[in-house]
Amino acid sequence: MISICIIGASGYTGAELIKIIIQHPTFSLDACYVSENSADRNKSISDVHPHLYGQSPLVITPLNSEVLASIADSYDAIFLATPHEASHDWANQLINKRAKIFDLSGAFRLPDTDVFETFYGFKHKQPDILETAVYGLAEWYEEEIKNASFVAVPGCYPTASLLALKPMADAGFIDKSARPVINATSGVSGAGRKPSMTTSYFELSLQAYGVLGHRHTPEIEHYVGTEVIFTPHLGQFKRGILATITLRLKDGVTESDIQQSYQNCYAKQAMVRLRTSWPKIDEVANTAYCDIHWKFDKSSGYLVISSAIDNLLKGAASQAIQCANLAFKLPTETGLI
Repeated sequence: MISICIIGASGYTGAELIKIIIQHPTFSLDACYVSENSADRNKSISDVHPHLYGQSPLVITPLNSEVLASIADSYDAIFLATPHEASHDWANQLINKRAKIFDLSGAFRLPDTDVFETFYGFKHKQPDILETAVYGLAEWYEEEIKNASFVAVPGCYPTASLLALKPMADAGFIDKSARPVINATSGVSGAGRKPSMTTSYFELSLQAYGVLGHRHTPEIEHYVGTEVIFTPHLGQFKRGILATITLRLKDGVTESDIQQSYQNCYAKQAMVRLRTSWPKIDEVANTAYCDIHWKFDKSSGYLVISSAIDNLLKGAASQAIQCANLAFKLPTETGLI
């Protein structure tokens, strides 16, 4: 069995990681950690996540500097379901040891440290790790992930957006004179487990936020290779993301070209489903799939793509598991279907 530990086990993503790993045929969940100041330290998993009652006897252990220094040689893989600052500060104590690291924060997704500082609000001081970190969009960087020791798992909005856009970008079909426009709506679990007035059901409606400045914009732009207009929205539902993307294609691109490109990219990818109707969040919630459908207007050259994922799974935990599967030479869908 492959020995696993999770740092940041008390959040929503941590709960999803726990649930997947304890049912995984090859992974063994051997430890769960939280910050030594967390209110969830020394509690059982079922006390923190009641829906996991009876599924694991583990207690969530407080993490201090002494423990942190030793754990990378104690496990085969470590999942960091931690804030950006924590992953940034702890990574250099974890790398180049026994464990492969799968970081679900945004600390190592952007190679440009100036862009990072602008969008994340603090200076990046780990350039050596940035140079070796592999971006964990599982369907697109399989070979790199297989050989990686440190994987930066993509954000939830970028996952939904990039899986829809990259087949068009990879084929060279996008007319870059017009920016693709991404409108995406997420459930409130995307904001994390900590209570907030902005995510309270009594306060929440349907609202755009982070307009023309959301930190996922440069991540999407970097990995699709063109500038975009990205507008996230917060919806009054628990989980899931629906992204609807409008883009102009180059003259001469046909509907057959588009279909062939998507088939070439995803026909053999178990976790992406090319649908024949517009995807719904209810059809991907609590699953590890991304569902994609598109329609092309040949008279204007505009393509509309819709992409749906579960933000906590394909947008976080299950994608991290896909990356770990690849890194340990397992089929990408192991433990997820």
